[in-house]
Amino acid sequence: MDSGSISLGLMAMLAVLVIAAAVSDLRSRTISNGLNGTIALLAIPFWLVSGLSAWPDMTVQIGAAVLVFLLFAGLFFLGGMGGGDVKMIGAMMLWIPLPLFMPTLTVMAIAGGILSAVMLIHIKMRPSDKPVEVPYGVAIAVAGLWALHQQYFNQFQSIASS
Repeated sequence: MDSGSISLGLMAMLAVLVIAAAVSDLRSRTISNGLNGTIALLAIPFWLVSGLSAWPDMTVQIGAAVLVFLLFAGLFFLGGMGGGDVKMIGAMMLWIPLPLFMPTLTVMAIAGGILSAVMLIHIKMRPSDKPVEVPYGVAIAVAGLWALHQQYFNQFQSIASS
């Protein structure tokens, strides 16, 4: 098998994993550590078949993903986000090329805003005593799938390169 086929297979696995995480978050408002760990660990063979060098490419990718993770960990400590969501963001960002970091976070914020609005409408239509928990894993999955499409499946230039 050539590296292109392996890379495509790994991206397909990533797509399945982020969809599974979104479904899990919708159903139970949790995303398992095993699922997040698998997303993170599969980035390593993806980097290798994509030709990233250990220094500086992989190191910069890890550092940037850790910075995003720490930013969202701050939101977790303020009570604004669940722990599984924060781990999923960190794991997902290991796959996202640096030029797509900000566009991916923007898509995630827009998807999260739409999701929050839908949840608000749902709560207004069906009042409940339970606190509102937004399944933000759905927004993370949407952004991750968008980024995969932009970078790897879009036959046009990535918006990040323009």
